[in-house]
Amino acid sequence: MSSPLWHYTTPGIPDDLFERLPGIPLSKREVRLLIISALRLESHSLLWDIGAGTGTIAVETGLLSPHGKIVAVERDEEVANLIQRNCSRFGIENVEVIEGSAPECLQDLPGKPHRACIEGGRPIKDILKAVWHYLEPQGRIVATASNLESLYTLSEGLAELQARNIEVVQSSINRLETRGTHQIFAAVNPMFILSGEKLDS
Repeated sequence: MSSPLWHYTTPGIPDDLFERLPGIPLSKREVRLLIISALRLESHSLLWDIGAGTGTIAVETGLLSPHGKIVAVERDEEVANLIQRNCSRFGIENVEVIEGSAPECLQDLPGKPHRACIEGGRPIKDILKAVWHYLEPQGRIVATASNLESLYTLSEGLAELQARNIEVVQSSINRLETRGTHQIFAAVNPMFILSGEKLDS
């Protein structure tokens, strides 16, 4: 394996260090920090990352929990291969990439997760409820929504599941950019981050 690009355990890898594919979303660095904070990882956590996309969360959490395991699920073969390449770029060896479509593929995933991150997929409520079924007691689930419809659906789903300690955060981030001869603050697309805990046995 080649020398990794990132030698720190501090989260917040610059976006441009990840390999990308056209049209495949990438969770922005600042949004990743909010997601990772909401996950509240432990040193040996088993994390399911559903709809892992470019693999940014898998890479970051793989670095933060070297004794844990991350299962990154992505339905598209090309994107699943991208996640694997990004893991290799950063020297990550505790991420298992699985090509599959949620919620159908969840029954074949290894173990029962202590943490789960849902970054996409449809129908989103069905995925949320299926992941919740496998989630260990005292586990945490984090899901992202980029529009009001998804926000409402996820909020409704967490309420129906009787999740505890529900939190909803909306990111509001601006980055300094140079455009022409001027420097301006450009907004990063806002994202809703929802989280909750499964306290029942």
